[in-house]
Amino acid sequence: MKKIFLAAIAIAFFAACSKSFLERSPIDEQTEESFYKTPEQALQALVAVYNELEIGDYDNIHLVSEIASDDCFGGGGTSDLVWKQWDRFEASSNMNLTLWQKYYTGIYRANILLSKIDNVSWGSDTTLKTQYIAEARYLRAYFYFDLVRLFGNIPMTTTPLTPSELNIPQSDPATVYAQIATDLKYAADNLPATPYASISSSDYGRVTKWAAESLIGRVYLYYTGYYSQNDLAGVITKAQAINYLDNVINTGGFGLVDNFANLWQSALTNFVGEDNKETVWSIKFTYKGLGNWDQHNGNRMQVDIAIRNQILDPYYKGWGAGTVNSSLWNAYDNNDTRRGATIVSIENENLTAYSQGDQAQYTGYFWKKYTPMNSGNAVEMGGDFQIDNYYDDVVIRYSDVLLMAAELNLDGNLSKAQDYYNQVRDRAFQSTSYRKTLTADAAGKTLIMNERRLELALEGQRYWDLLRQGVDVAKAAIDNAGTSDMTVSFPAATKGLFKIPEQEISLSNGVYQQNAGW
Repeated sequence: MKKIFLAAIAIAFFAACSKSFLERSPIDEQTEESFYKTPEQALQALVAVYNELEIGDYDNIHLVSEIASDDCFGGGGTSDLVWKQWDRFEASSNMNLTLWQKYYTGIYRANILLSKIDNVSWGSDTTLKTQYIAEARYLRAYFYFDLVRLFGNIPMTTTPLTPSELNIPQSDPATVYAQIATDLKYAADNLPATPYASISSSDYGRVTKWAAESLIGRVYLYYTGYYSQNDLAGVITKAQAINYLDNVINTGGFGLVDNFANLWQSALTNFVGEDNKETVWSIKFTYKGLGNWDQHNGNRMQVDIAIRNQILDPYYKGWGAGTVNSSLWNAYDNNDTRRGATIVSIENENLTAYSQGDQAQYTGYFWKKYTPMNSGNAVEMGGDFQIDNYYDDVVIRYSDVLLMAAELNLDGNLSKAQDYYNQVRDRAFQSTSYRKTLTADAAGKTLIMNERRLELALEGQRYWDLLRQGVDVAKAAIDNAGTSDMTVSFPAATKGLFKIPEQEISLSNGVYQQNAGW
């Protein structure tokens, strides 16, 4: 943590994401005394916080959590070790270091902005001030949520620390979740209730009231499930979480795209495009880095999961990470449109030109969601195929909101839960004939969790959904007895937590303690 805070330069703002409000000019040779004076400078500081969302390569939480789940193996090349280590829960000294650094840099930048925002001359209208505070607090909560899910006992601060304060003790998870809930509640209650259709295209990617309310639902379900609690750290009750989700559904103006397959680039000419009515919040990416490795404009996860080293039209090439477990393919009904829209099947798509080469943990299945397409690929756009893939990472989809609301309403308003569940399932099958009847008990919960697996496959939710059902449930799903290359044994002693990087423990001079099981 010491290294992170010392390395994060809060006044050297650089807008890596060249899209709309994020398209800011770099600020050179400024000091804290000369900065934080105008609303424009406050916005530049806010963009610096958003910028950390784009940082990540082979180790972003979306990919890492999918590899850790039962839906994917590590994959990559036979000599690639890191992805296999996450898949098999094998330790190395500084695994997860970039994840740790990314989130604490973002938190540091948010804390700096929040600590300086009263110095800005806002004039008589402080609407922007309230909005920027709400956005910064949402982003800080988002960063802390990923950290506490990954590592459990983490150091937490809401103020920028001086060098003498860096080695603060790890906080109890309940304390961290209370801060997350408080920040999200502030964002939900203070951001404008602008419905989806009225949001300016120049503001796509910015935090909204709906994103905050939806994330409250996600955090509530994870915390109460994983820690077996009745509310969200004493800050948000179940009734409040339901109200927040219902508000997104009833007044947010979102809806399901008619055809599930059209949500993804692989739909080609039928692709409905980014920022469609189902996108509650996404992390924005662009090809405009144009091969500059110092930029972080592109979605680097896309090259990681693309079919290894070969172009098989309509798909572009990549590194073959996260090979999809056949159990996920087999979990879909043959009439479920989501299967073919989610997973590339070498056999079913008759991709006879495929050559395995040095692909590790080959299953015959790859990601279709997020795989770059041959037409309009990064190179055609003038960039580098390794760093300039430009499909946005959709963090919260409306269908996820419906399923979260169905789960929370299951034992209180069964008819509402059934309606939300039906909407997702009807779209998947393009028919009402495949509905299943929910019950207000464990069987109903199982139906919803199974639906979440199929609807949100390869979107970074499966590992956390398993853990919040219980470590025993996660182990039963993740353990895989196959060939030596495919054998996975979930270490229950870790309780699903990741290893804290050894470097950070060393820098803390013994203040930080490693998670159990590592």
